[in-house]
Amino acid sequence: MKVQKFTFNPFQENTFVVYDNNKKGVVIDPGMYFKEEEELFQNFISEEGIELLAILNTHAHLDHVAGNSFVKNTYNIPLYLHPKDLPTLEMSERSAAVYGLDAFTPSPEPDMEIEENTTLSFGDLDFEVLFTPGHAPGHVVFYNAANKIVFNGDVLFQGSFGRTDLPGGDMATLKKSITEVMFNLPGDTIVCTGHGGETKIEIEKQNNPILNY
Repeated sequence: MKVQKFTFNPFQENTFVVYDNNKKGVVIDPGMYFKEEEELFQNFISEEGIELLAILNTHAHLDHVAGNSFVKNTYNIPLYLHPKDLPTLEMSERSAAVYGLDAFTPSPEPDMEIEENTTLSFGDLDFEVLFTPGHAPGHVVFYNAANKIVFNGDVLFQGSFGRTDLPGGDMATLKKSITEVMFNLPGDTIVCTGHGGETKIEIEKQNNPILNY
């Protein structure tokens, strides 16, 4: 497995391209907003010769779906989202207007519904889908056991956790997702976060401030 991280848009959101040795891959949470970001992404895909097979959204807050339309239109690939986050997706354009993001392009509707506790396979990549609401009602994470890595959107951060003051957020639900789902992953699992740097489960189990709530 190879992973390329891009940090896009005014919210400094992390977009991940994950691909196998045969150059087949997916994009997780495409957040490109500016034309320069779209070009950077497109150039990387072209130069590496990657065949993108799907768009995977951990959740549908505007910073994580800002590039959905661009990627889908450019590569003609299906968009995956958990159905409980459809209201979040439908709210994203209004949310962008609140933040003054006039160039925000609304996301298309998802092509595929993500189901928790299933496995999504693309090329040689397998992702176990774990349901982790609290930051958003339909939030999921994508766990690859073979490489001990989880793409966790805005659930866990390095020494922090996702905010719960947005519509559909709930602190008790997020704490349950973290302590009963995320913290059950092996301690050496690398956590690729939606903002900021990577961390590990074993570090957050010891130090994450969610434990104080």
